[in-house]
Amino acid sequence: MKKYSKEFKEEALKLSDEIGVKKAAIQLGLQYYTIADWRKNRKAATKLPDPATDAEQRARIRQLERENAELQQANEILKDALGFFAKDRKK
Repeated sequence: MKKYSKEFKEEALKLSDEIGVKKAAIQLGLQYYTIADWRKNRKAATKLPDPATDAEQRARIRQLERENAELQQANEILKDALGFFAKDRKK
């Protein structure tokens, strides 16, 4: 079995994305299944991890909603303070 460099594989995959696996295999002198396997391995490597459980997601949402409420309250306080100091500057 022949070993191919990482760079060659990446270029072969780019080519197969552009023109298709069969044409890329013919053009590069490779077997169809070789590029197909590389594509399958690339897809498996880039697969996202499983999402968190529903309970974890709900807890995270609650936490983010609390943080959002705190930040909105802080923004309102800052707006009020800005208005207060802007009045003093006009005098």
